[in-house]
Amino acid sequence: MSARAERASLRSNVPLGFSVDALLPKARGGGQLKMGLVKLGEQEWLQPDPDLAARTAGFDDFPQGIQLTQGADAPGRELATMLGVEGALPDAALAAHEDMCLLTRTVDEDVYRLIGAAVAWPSDWRPADKMGLPLRALHAPIAGYEELLASGVDHFMAKLQPGQIYGRCNWFIAPTGAMRWIAGANPEDDFAHVSPDNVGDTLFVRSERQTLRRLPETGAILFTIGIYVDPLGKLSPPNIVALSSAVRNLVEGEGERRGAGAYADALIGYAKQHKGDAD
Repeated sequence: MSARAERASLRSNVPLGFSVDALLPKARGGGQLKMGLVKLGEQEWLQPDPDLAARTAGFDDFPQGIQLTQGADAPGRELATMLGVEGALPDAALAAHEDMCLLTRTVDEDVYRLIGAAVAWPSDWRPADKMGLPLRALHAPIAGYEELLASGVDHFMAKLQPGQIYGRCNWFIAPTGAMRWIAGANPEDDFAHVSPDNVGDTLFVRSERQTLRRLPETGAILFTIGIYVDPLGKLSPPNIVALSSAVRNLVEGEGERRGAGAYADALIGYAKQHKGDAD
Protein backbone atom coordinates (compact mmCIF):
# COMPACT_ATOMS: atom_id res chain seq x y z
CA MET A 1 0.00 0.00 0.00
CA SER A 2 1.37 3.43 -0.91
CA ALA A 3 1.84 6.04 1.81
CA ARG A 4 -0.94 8.11 0.26
CA ALA A 5 -3.33 5.16 0.21
CA GLU A 6 -2.39 4.28 3.80
CA ARG A 7 -3.17 7.81 4.98
CA ALA A 8 -6.51 7.68 3.15
CA SER A 9 -7.30 4.34 4.79
CA LEU A 10 -6.51 5.72 8.23
CA ARG A 11 -8.75 8.73 7.64
CA SER A 12 -11.58 6.44 6.57
CA ASN A 13 -11.39 4.64 9.93
CA VAL A 14 -11.35 7.76 12.11
CA PRO A 15 -14.79 8.01 13.74
CA LEU A 16 -16.77 11.22 13.95
CA GLY A 17 -17.59 12.32 17.47
CA PHE A 18 -20.77 13.86 18.85
CA SER A 19 -19.62 17.31 19.98
CA VAL A 20 -18.27 20.49 18.42
CA ASP A 21 -14.80 19.90 19.86
CA ALA A 22 -14.73 16.33 18.51
CA LEU A 23 -16.01 17.27 15.06
CA LEU A 24 -13.99 20.40 14.29
CA PRO A 25 -10.64 18.63 13.68
CA LYS A 26 -12.33 16.60 10.95
CA ALA A 27 -14.06 19.58 9.29
CA ARG A 28 -12.60 21.44 6.34
CA GLY A 29 -10.31 24.21 7.49
CA GLY A 30 -10.95 26.72 4.73
CA GLY A 31 -9.42 26.47 1.27
CA GLN A 32 -10.74 24.25 -1.51
CA LEU A 33 -14.12 22.60 -0.99
CA LYS A 34 -13.97 18.87 -0.26
CA MET A 35 -16.53 16.20 0.58
CA GLY A 36 -14.33 14.96 3.42
CA LEU A 37 -16.20 11.67 3.87
CA VAL A 38 -15.27 8.98 6.38
CA LYS A 39 -16.73 5.49 6.67
CA LEU A 40 -18.89 4.84 9.72
CA GLY A 41 -20.01 1.66 11.38
CA GLU A 42 -23.62 1.02 12.33
CA GLN A 43 -22.91 1.93 15.96
CA GLU A 44 -21.43 5.27 14.85
CA TRP A 45 -24.38 6.23 12.67
CA LEU A 46 -26.61 8.23 15.04
CA GLN A 47 -26.11 9.85 18.44
CA PRO A 48 -26.74 7.12 21.01
CA ASP A 49 -28.43 9.30 23.67
CA PRO A 50 -30.85 11.75 22.00
CA ASP A 51 -32.83 14.25 24.03
CA LEU A 52 -36.26 13.30 22.72
CA ALA A 53 -38.06 16.02 24.67
CA ALA A 54 -35.89 18.60 22.92
CA ARG A 55 -36.71 17.03 19.56
CA THR A 56 -40.45 17.24 20.25
CA ALA A 57 -40.12 20.86 21.34
CA GLY A 58 -38.03 21.63 18.28
CA PHE A 59 -40.68 20.41 15.87
CA ASP A 60 -43.47 22.01 17.89
CA ASP A 61 -41.69 25.36 17.53
CA PHE A 62 -40.88 24.84 13.85
CA PRO A 63 -43.66 22.79 12.20
CA GLN A 64 -42.61 24.07 8.77
CA GLY A 65 -39.50 21.95 9.22
CA ILE A 66 -41.56 18.95 8.13
CA GLN A 67 -42.02 18.94 4.36
CA LEU A 68 -43.20 15.80 2.57
CA THR A 69 -43.96 14.84 -0.99
CA GLN A 70 -45.97 11.77 -1.89
CA GLY A 71 -42.75 10.00 -2.81
CA ALA A 72 -41.45 10.31 0.75
CA ASP A 73 -44.04 7.98 2.27
CA ALA A 74 -42.54 4.56 1.43
CA PRO A 75 -38.90 5.41 2.25
CA GLY A 76 -40.04 7.28 5.35
CA ARG A 77 -41.85 4.18 6.59
CA GLU A 78 -38.83 2.04 5.77
CA LEU A 79 -36.64 4.37 7.81
CA ALA A 80 -39.03 4.40 10.76
CA THR A 81 -39.00 0.61 10.81
CA MET A 82 -35.18 0.62 10.77
CA LEU A 83 -35.26 2.82 13.89
CA GLY A 84 -37.87 0.67 15.61
CA VAL A 85 -40.69 3.21 15.58
CA GLU A 86 -44.10 3.28 13.91
CA GLY A 87 -44.91 5.86 11.27
CA ALA A 88 -42.89 7.63 8.62
CA LEU A 89 -40.15 10.24 8.22
CA PRO A 90 -41.37 12.71 10.91
CA ASP A 91 -41.66 9.89 13.45
CA ALA A 92 -38.15 8.71 12.65
CA ALA A 93 -36.74 12.21 13.16
CA LEU A 94 -38.59 12.54 16.48
CA ALA A 95 -36.88 9.36 17.69
CA ALA A 96 -33.32 10.58 17.01
CA HIS A 97 -31.10 13.59 17.66
CA GLU A 98 -30.59 14.04 13.94
CA ASP A 99 -32.69 15.92 11.42
CA MET A 100 -33.46 13.73 8.40
CA CYS A 101 -33.88 14.26 4.67
CA LEU A 102 -34.76 11.84 1.88
CA LEU A 103 -33.56 12.05 -1.71
CA THR A 104 -34.49 9.92 -4.70
CA ARG A 105 -34.18 9.94 -8.46
CA THR A 106 -36.81 8.87 -10.96
CA VAL A 107 -36.21 6.36 -13.73
CA ASP A 108 -36.12 9.12 -16.34
CA GLU A 109 -33.63 11.35 -14.47
CA ASP A 110 -30.01 11.05 -13.39
CA VAL A 111 -30.32 13.61 -10.59
CA TYR A 112 -31.33 13.12 -6.98
CA ARG A 113 -34.05 15.41 -5.65
CA LEU A 114 -35.14 16.25 -2.11
CA ILE A 115 -38.50 14.54 -1.54
CA GLY A 116 -38.88 14.75 2.23
CA ALA A 117 -37.48 16.69 5.16
CA ALA A 118 -37.95 16.50 8.93
CA VAL A 119 -35.69 19.31 10.12
CA ALA A 120 -36.18 20.87 13.55
CA TRP A 121 -32.81 22.63 13.76
CA PRO A 122 -31.74 23.99 10.35
CA SER A 123 -28.51 25.90 9.87
CA ASP A 124 -29.63 28.89 7.82
CA TRP A 125 -32.03 27.19 5.39
CA ARG A 126 -35.73 26.59 5.11
CA PRO A 127 -36.89 23.11 4.02
CA ALA A 128 -39.93 24.47 2.16
CA ASP A 129 -37.57 26.40 -0.14
CA LYS A 130 -35.63 23.27 -1.07
CA MET A 131 -38.33 20.65 -1.72
CA GLY A 132 -38.12 19.02 -5.12
CA LEU A 133 -34.79 20.59 -5.99
CA PRO A 134 -31.91 18.53 -7.41
CA LEU A 135 -28.59 18.38 -5.58
CA ARG A 136 -26.92 21.13 -7.58
CA ALA A 137 -29.75 23.55 -6.93
CA LEU A 138 -29.86 22.55 -3.25
CA HIS A 139 -26.21 23.55 -2.90
CA ALA A 140 -26.29 26.57 -5.20
CA PRO A 141 -25.70 29.11 -2.37
CA ILE A 142 -22.37 27.43 -1.50
CA ALA A 143 -19.55 29.26 -3.25
CA GLY A 144 -17.49 26.90 -5.40
CA TYR A 145 -19.86 23.92 -5.15
CA GLU A 146 -20.68 23.73 -8.86
CA GLU A 147 -17.05 24.05 -9.93
CA LEU A 148 -15.37 21.90 -7.28
CA LEU A 149 -17.83 19.39 -5.85
CA ALA A 150 -20.98 18.90 -7.92
CA SER A 151 -19.73 16.14 -10.24
CA GLY A 152 -18.04 14.24 -7.40
CA VAL A 153 -21.16 14.38 -5.22
CA ASP A 154 -23.37 13.19 -8.08
CA HIS A 155 -21.01 10.25 -8.72
CA PHE A 156 -20.89 9.34 -5.03
CA MET A 157 -24.68 9.35 -4.70
CA ALA A 158 -25.10 7.17 -7.77
CA LYS A 159 -22.60 4.57 -6.49
CA LEU A 160 -23.64 4.48 -2.82
CA GLN A 161 -24.61 0.94 -1.83
CA PRO A 162 -27.01 -0.25 0.90
CA GLY A 163 -25.13 -1.08 4.07
CA GLN A 164 -22.51 1.61 3.55
CA ILE A 165 -22.61 4.62 5.87
CA TYR A 166 -20.51 7.72 5.28
CA GLY A 167 -20.15 10.80 7.43
CA ARG A 168 -18.70 14.28 7.27
CA CYS A 169 -18.91 17.49 9.27
CA ASN A 170 -18.70 21.24 8.80
CA TRP A 171 -18.75 24.42 10.86
CA PHE A 172 -20.59 27.73 11.02
CA ILE A 173 -20.19 30.78 13.21
CA ALA A 174 -23.53 31.98 14.58
CA PRO A 175 -24.60 34.86 16.84
CA THR A 176 -26.83 32.59 18.90
CA GLY A 177 -26.53 29.33 20.78
CA ALA A 178 -30.02 28.23 19.75
CA MET A 179 -30.23 24.87 18.03
CA ARG A 180 -32.19 26.45 15.15
CA TRP A 181 -30.45 29.28 13.33
CA ILE A 182 -31.73 31.31 10.39
CA ALA A 183 -29.44 34.22 9.55
CA GLY A 184 -30.83 37.72 9.23
CA ALA A 185 -30.54 39.84 6.13
CA ASN A 186 -27.60 41.85 7.47
CA PRO A 187 -24.71 40.05 9.25
CA GLU A 188 -23.57 43.35 10.75
CA ASP A 189 -26.87 43.52 12.61
CA ASP A 190 -26.78 39.82 13.62
CA PHE A 191 -23.31 40.15 15.16
CA ALA A 192 -23.64 43.72 16.45
CA HIS A 193 -23.48 42.54 20.07
CA VAL A 194 -20.10 40.84 19.57
CA SER A 195 -17.03 42.74 20.77
CA PRO A 196 -13.38 41.84 21.51
CA ASP A 197 -14.29 41.81 25.20
CA ASN A 198 -17.18 39.33 24.99
CA VAL A 199 -16.40 37.30 21.87
CA GLY A 200 -15.79 34.05 23.79
CA ASP A 201 -19.36 34.16 25.11
CA THR A 202 -21.21 35.74 22.17
CA LEU A 203 -19.85 33.86 19.15
CA PHE A 204 -21.22 30.34 18.83
CA VAL A 205 -19.73 27.53 16.78
CA ARG A 206 -22.18 25.18 15.09
CA SER A 207 -21.16 21.90 13.56
CA GLU A 208 -23.35 19.62 11.46
CA ARG A 209 -22.51 15.94 11.78
CA GLN A 210 -23.87 14.67 8.48
CA THR A 211 -24.33 11.06 7.36
CA LEU A 212 -25.42 9.42 4.12
CA ARG A 213 -26.76 5.92 3.54
CA ARG A 214 -29.01 4.20 1.01
CA LEU A 215 -32.16 2.52 2.27
CA PRO A 216 -32.08 -1.09 1.06
CA GLU A 217 -35.75 -1.59 0.10
CA THR A 218 -36.78 1.69 -1.54
CA GLY A 219 -33.31 2.74 -2.69
CA ALA A 220 -33.82 6.28 -1.35
CA ILE A 221 -30.82 8.05 0.13
CA LEU A 222 -31.10 9.24 3.71
CA PHE A 223 -29.17 12.37 4.69
CA THR A 224 -28.99 12.99 8.43
CA ILE A 225 -27.85 16.21 10.11
CA GLY A 226 -26.87 16.20 13.77
CA ILE A 227 -26.52 19.72 15.19
CA TYR A 228 -23.99 20.61 17.90
CA VAL A 229 -23.48 24.14 19.28
CA ASP A 230 -21.00 25.61 21.76
CA PRO A 231 -19.79 29.12 22.59
CA LEU A 232 -16.36 29.86 21.16
CA GLY A 233 -14.85 30.19 24.64
CA LYS A 234 -15.72 26.59 25.59
CA LEU A 235 -13.74 25.05 22.73
CA SER A 236 -10.23 23.67 23.07
CA PRO A 237 -7.46 26.18 22.24
CA PRO A 238 -6.31 24.17 19.17
CA ASN A 239 -9.85 24.30 17.76
CA ILE A 240 -10.10 28.04 18.40
CA VAL A 241 -6.84 28.63 16.55
CA ALA A 242 -7.88 26.31 13.71
CA LEU A 243 -11.16 28.19 13.30
CA SER A 244 -9.36 31.51 13.00
CA SER A 245 -7.17 30.03 10.27
CA ALA A 246 -10.21 28.59 8.49
CA VAL A 247 -11.98 31.96 8.54
CA ARG A 248 -8.94 33.58 6.93
CA ASN A 249 -8.81 30.93 4.19
CA LEU A 250 -12.41 30.70 2.98
CA VAL A 251 -12.78 30.42 -0.79
CA GLU A 252 -13.87 33.50 -2.68
CA GLY A 253 -17.53 34.22 -2.03
CA GLU A 254 -17.80 31.84 0.93
CA GLY A 255 -16.93 34.48 3.49
CA GLU A 256 -19.75 36.69 2.25
CA ARG A 257 -22.26 33.84 2.50
CA ARG A 258 -21.13 33.12 6.07
CA GLY A 259 -21.17 36.80 7.10
CA ALA A 260 -17.52 36.46 8.12
CA GLY A 261 -16.80 40.15 7.75
CA ALA A 262 -18.99 40.84 10.78
CA TYR A 263 -17.07 38.60 13.20
CA ALA A 264 -13.71 37.59 11.69
CA ASP A 265 -11.58 40.26 13.38
CA ALA A 266 -13.01 39.49 16.81
CA LEU A 267 -12.54 35.73 16.34
CA ILE A 268 -8.98 36.07 15.03
CA GLY A 269 -8.04 38.39 17.88
CA TYR A 270 -9.47 35.98 20.42
CA ALA A 271 -7.55 33.09 18.84
CA LYS A 272 -4.28 35.00 19.12
CA GLN A 273 -4.80 35.17 22.87
CA HIS A 274 -5.10 31.36 22.97
CA LYS A 275 -2.38 30.43 20.50
CA GLY A 276 0.13 29.72 23.26
CA ASP A 277 -2.31 27.31 24.92
CA ALA A 278 -2.75 25.48 21.60
CA ASP A 279 0.98 24.81 21.07
